[in-house]
Amino acid sequence: MTLRRILILMLVGFSLLCGWLVLESGALQAARSSSSSNGLVLLQQTAPVEPEPETPTPEPAPQLQAATPEYFAIGGTGQSVPIGSLDPNSGFRYQLVLHTRGAAVKTATFSGFDDRDHKAPKPLVFLSPVELGNGSVLLPMANKQFILDGRPLPLDRLNWKSLGDEMDAEGAQTASFEALLVDAADNPVVKLTKTYRVRPDTYLLDCTLKAENLTDAAHKIRYDLAGPAGLEREAFRQDMRSVIGGFIGTEGQVVRGKLGKKELKEGAPVTIKPKNGGQFLWAAAVNKYFAAILVPVPDGDDTLCRWIKGRTGRLYNPDGDRKADSGDETVGVDLSIATAELAAQGQAGGTRTYNFQLYLGPKDKSLFDKNEQYRSLGFVQTIDFMGCCCPSSIINPLAFGILAIMKAMYGFIGNYGIVIIILVFMMRLMMHPITKKSQVSMSKMSKLAPRAEEIKKKYANNKAEMNKRLMELYREQGASPITGMLPMFIQMPIWIALWSAVYTSIDLRGAAFLPFWITDLSVPDALIRFSTITVPLLGWKIESLNLLPLLMGVAFYMQQKLMPTQANAATNPQMAQQQKMMMIMMPLLFPLMLYKAPSGVNLYIMSSTFAGVIEQHVIRKHIREREEEEGRGLVAVTSKTGGKVKKKKPKPFFRT
Repeated sequence: MTLRRILILMLVGFSLLCGWLVLESGALQAARSSSSSNGLVLLQQTAPVEPEPETPTPEPAPQLQAATPEYFAIGGTGQSVPIGSLDPNSGFRYQLVLHTRGAAVKTATFSGFDDRDHKAPKPLVFLSPVELGNGSVLLPMANKQFILDGRPLPLDRLNWKSLGDEMDAEGAQTASFEALLVDAADNPVVKLTKTYRVRPDTYLLDCTLKAENLTDAAHKIRYDLAGPAGLEREAFRQDMRSVIGGFIGTEGQVVRGKLGKKELKEGAPVTIKPKNGGQFLWAAAVNKYFAAILVPVPDGDDTLCRWIKGRTGRLYNPDGDRKADSGDETVGVDLSIATAELAAQGQAGGTRTYNFQLYLGPKDKSLFDKNEQYRSLGFVQTIDFMGCCCPSSIINPLAFGILAIMKAMYGFIGNYGIVIIILVFMMRLMMHPITKKSQVSMSKMSKLAPRAEEIKKKYANNKAEMNKRLMELYREQGASPITGMLPMFIQMPIWIALWSAVYTSIDLRGAAFLPFWITDLSVPDALIRFSTITVPLLGWKIESLNLLPLLMGVAFYMQQKLMPTQANAATNPQMAQQQKMMMIMMPLLFPLMLYKAPSGVNLYIMSSTFAGVIEQHVIRKHIREREEEEGRGLVAVTSKTGGKVKKKKPKPFFRT
């Protein structure tokens, strides 16, 4: 295989790699979820859950009685309790609609982010009820199974008693719910009080569960808590929802364990754990731009929460479709609380309080860095960059650095579209010496191809001698195969990091480039919208005419026209065919793959391609001028400049 073919294959491989990144493979999954079984107890409540058309709530459970009932749960009426606000001027970052069913969160809606509907944008609903596929519904943060002295009570099926809501002197809003556990004689045994507190100017909310013994005997308790769930899909292409856990690593740093749709098994909870072990800190359900991070608060001066027994992630797929991509699926988190003993009423230990904090907000590194608590807990671990073949230890610092530069540039430019274009040209300018050296080397290698082919034919039966002669040829002419390939490997992490930064930046969500076109850099540019068209056989759904991918095809065609050509392509039909395929494939392949990609990503790739066209034109002009000067003898011809070294004439022993 010739060096030229190797370079072409590498270019094709790199192109396919970029295409793979843009297509974000891994979207196909085969995962289903199933609901966990509950024990049979008697649930006493006075009224069913009130119906609400936009966000369905669970139907009231029938009264169930165990074979030998010992404990019962008494609640109240089904009702919703809103706290926080949707008014951005109120100071609250979101509004929580709480529900008495399971003392849970029914919906969490941001006040500062909308749903990106181009017709009538509405505040973004972040958490919502989860359909379980069996007619029941799970609410985020619901108290699920509560175990009292070994007897299970499914408290997520109970309407707790609402204690109302109030606002304190700090402007925070609080809502509380109560459930009373009684014995067969209706004697109170344990009282549970669950409280939510939302504060202005923060994405954190406080959640507390207090268990109080009302008897003269000790009791053992433990329970399961449904964490954040029901996240809406934010990515338009790949479903980037996943479950992430934060852990203290062996060296004291915060590490993570991640469960994507591939890892979340069908119908079963999967334990969240890091690769190399660690002490649990938090669990989160995340999508492309936002995170819901549930943090159990340690007791007293302890730095770690010791009362968490288990942490699991789950994929919910109500309709059970094999690929889990019909649109109804979502992910969720569950925590299991370890067994604790409640001492007799009035004694120390007769009351047990479990404290949690829940972060509901954007995955923004600058926000995480500014807050000491977010920084110490390692919330930045919720941010994902698609490094592909490059390790995260290389991609992450590069991508975060690029994001910091983009933010700084936006501070005085005020338009992220212009920032992307300027950043691309800056990157091209910085890497121009490397690119130029690579192109010059490829040009030299192209001209040496006929002589290299002669050497290969002459020494076909002697590989060692063939390699020796080839290296002598390259050294004599100042060419090097490594020089042509090395810049590609140097540039690859930089361009992948830049692509990842543009793709995942929360700042580009809703950011406009032009008032009449590319009004949101996080979605396709959609120059003209029309009714959905389904492409036969492929099943692609097209709702708009996207201009950026078409312009990108033009840029790729121009770039291919300026690529260095093989000197003997005219006499080598196979090489000529390869070049022809590249000329056709590149301008067609990428526009097809990127047609529904976010316009910020397409703007970046198109800008980079047009910048590459200009750069190649300049480099080819330099090579052509250099060759003309060498032909006229204006440039010293040495092995370093690609010419043949002239032998020096020997000096005579004496002068005449």
